[in-house]
Amino acid sequence: MANGTQSRIEFHIDDPLLMKQNISLRQCAQFSICILNGNTTHTIIQAPPTREFITVRRFLPHSSGKLIDCISLRDDTQWIGGPQHRYQHWPIQNMYYEEEPYVPTHPTNMAITERYWLSSRGVSLHVYDWVPLFIDQNNYKDKYLCFIAQNKAPYTNFNSSLTTLYDIGWYNNSRVAHQAAVERHLGKPLGHPDERMIRHPIWSTWARYKANISETIVNKFADEIVASKFNNSQLEIDDNWETCYGSAMFNPAKFPNVTRLTQNLKRKGFRVTLWIHPFINEGCEPAYSTAMKAGYFVKNDKGQVHTTWWQGEKGAGVIDFTNPKAVIWWVGRLKALQKLGIDSFKFDAGEISFLPQVPRLNTTHPIELQPGIFTKSYVNTLAKNFGDVIEARVGWGTQDLPIFIRMIDKDTKWTWNNGLPTLITTLLQMNMAGYVNVLPDMIGGNGYLNGFLNGTFYPPKELFIRWLQANVFMPGLQYSFVPWDYDAETIAICKKYTDLHASITPMILRAMNESIVNGTPVNAPIWWVDPDNQEAHKINDEYLLGELILVAPVIEENAIVRNIYLPKGSWKDGNNNRTYKGPMWLRDYPAPLNVLPYFIKL
Repeated sequence: MANGTQSRIEFHIDDPLLMKQNISLRQCAQFSICILNGNTTHTIIQAPPTREFITVRRFLPHSSGKLIDCISLRDDTQWIGGPQHRYQHWPIQNMYYEEEPYVPTHPTNMAITERYWLSSRGVSLHVYDWVPLFIDQNNYKDKYLCFIAQNKAPYTNFNSSLTTLYDIGWYNNSRVAHQAAVERHLGKPLGHPDERMIRHPIWSTWARYKANISETIVNKFADEIVASKFNNSQLEIDDNWETCYGSAMFNPAKFPNVTRLTQNLKRKGFRVTLWIHPFINEGCEPAYSTAMKAGYFVKNDKGQVHTTWWQGEKGAGVIDFTNPKAVIWWVGRLKALQKLGIDSFKFDAGEISFLPQVPRLNTTHPIELQPGIFTKSYVNTLAKNFGDVIEARVGWGTQDLPIFIRMIDKDTKWTWNNGLPTLITTLLQMNMAGYVNVLPDMIGGNGYLNGFLNGTFYPPKELFIRWLQANVFMPGLQYSFVPWDYDAETIAICKKYTDLHASITPMILRAMNESIVNGTPVNAPIWWVDPDNQEAHKINDEYLLGELILVAPVIEENAIVRNIYLPKGSWKDGNNNRTYKGPMWLRDYPAPLNVLPYFIKL
């Protein structure tokens, strides 16, 4: 049990019914909550002396009402958690949300929305999945993170009832608090992704070629990789291989002989994977009519299936993965593709925002879990039917699956606006949400210029190299832009760090196996090994591999030195074997373009 200020958390609770009852400490047992100085401005919730967490239960309002509970972010406590987001700050005090529905959402790149937050003082908060949750931060109240429960789209209408809303936990430090959250809420992975995908790079056609792909281009790409003496886990054929989006049939003008292509790639040492999405565009026949007639698409509350996505100019339907018959049909189409020599798949989308609104899903699932259950059903379908040689990009209560969960697309930028720095903060956020098998986005980003596709827009050489270095001690590598499109120095540096990643694969596997047993993060924030150190909780540009390697990449343009914070313990420099005793700052650590700073815990 935490003591002193660690056992108190400032809340703003906007609930007139609760306040009218003038709850006192003597009534704590009845309401599972202790309130001191109760009013609608400053409410202090204090940990009961004999428990490590309390459960808050309240009456969920009718359709016209809402409950608003807000955590104060005003003191020097650091907070983490919440959604994976395009603007991924770490800690999260400066994030901004304006009553955002808390489900996987594409426009804001909130592909993972676990309902879990954690403070640097050992306080945790978890909102239950059945709560129709919205979040609001630094908007409704400045310097507050607010949790709003209301019967409003995209949620299905709830009956007003006494409902368990959330747990608040008080623990000795943030590491103990997180381990308790793993046991109580987040769960542990049941396995890890395919070892070859961890050890060697995935080579994707996407960033380099965008939708301009064909049998000729894919073969040429493979020949370049082999000639440049880089290893591979697989070659990924990305967007625009179909006759139309959702046909599940190769375009014969681009891919006249798929079996010939896959056999040729396998002779060169490649596995072959294919980009897959859950949509069928309107007019993509006969697939659209077949799915429509059989009732395989998600419908909204008006019985309509029409929706839109980034490749659906006229609209599309999205497969209902809560419908067992729809799943059997959809999976069967992919199994047919595997008979052509396709080894596995890269799965895209799965966010609730792509569904026709307000979605009505299969009634075998509790109505209180809709619409989030769609994302969970989608990802579970992928893992169940296609094993551990896959990747998906969304998550909702699916931390247990032994597959890679890919970061949202990163932009080819140095900035915190979804650029290189967010490669690290997104890694940390996903790990602390329980998604430890993280597949970072492609090295150098997606080649988007100002957020839009721009042909062959390449990352600058320095950004490309620094991106790879930041990625080395993460669970996997993805290339699309290639080192040999730059110069000999780039090739040499990339070969060095690609080989380093392969050599430390046993350490990655060890960390993954530790997570399977104990639920620990694979890539943790540096405070994980020094959880009482409040300075360590502020660091957003370093990370750990397991508990043995600390990585401090250069993420600023034109920088050849950086400051590095080492938490407690003895650390050996991975570049020169010099040892340091933490906690301490290393000021102006030299890091020219060919140097990645990292340290080994002794």
